[in-house]
Amino acid sequence: MKQIAALIAIVTLSACASIMHGKSQDVGISSSPTGATVTIDNQSGGQTPFIANLSRKDNHIVKLELAGFAPAEMTLTRKTSGWVWGNILFGGLIGLAVDAITGGLYNLTPEQLTSTLAAQQASIAPTKDGIYVILAREVDPSWIKVGQLVPLTAPALSE
Repeated sequence: MKQIAALIAIVTLSACASIMHGKSQDVGISSSPTGATVTIDNQSGGQTPFIANLSRKDNHIVKLELAGFAPAEMTLTRKTSGWVWGNILFGGLIGLAVDAITGGLYNLTPEQLTSTLAAQQASIAPTKDGIYVILAREVDPSWIKVGQLVPLTAPALSE
């Protein structure tokens, strides 16, 4: 029984990176303008500015969406932590294995995500007659109205 307790103590104490900075990491997420909806790995997170507590074990995809602005997508990647050297020196292979399994072996980069959301632009598509159709979510007050499309009514079919 003492041997099992000693083995558990060795495994627990030899995981240097897990002890030093844990299995998860806080990542700040901000946008300009603020108030964008944050989605992390297809899970709703909140609105910017936002602090996400994320597992160090995996890469993460962060999406920002705000009405009237093009969505932004960013990736957080895991990089090997400097604490891995402490494991190699003091914890050996056991500590290295424990940190690799728990994710304590990694840091997420970048530590802060910031995005300037681009206002959604109008899209232009030429038609076969050379008329351009412009689609915009909102009208810019500086635009000058030069015409308006009117729906055609179908002529009554005679039998």
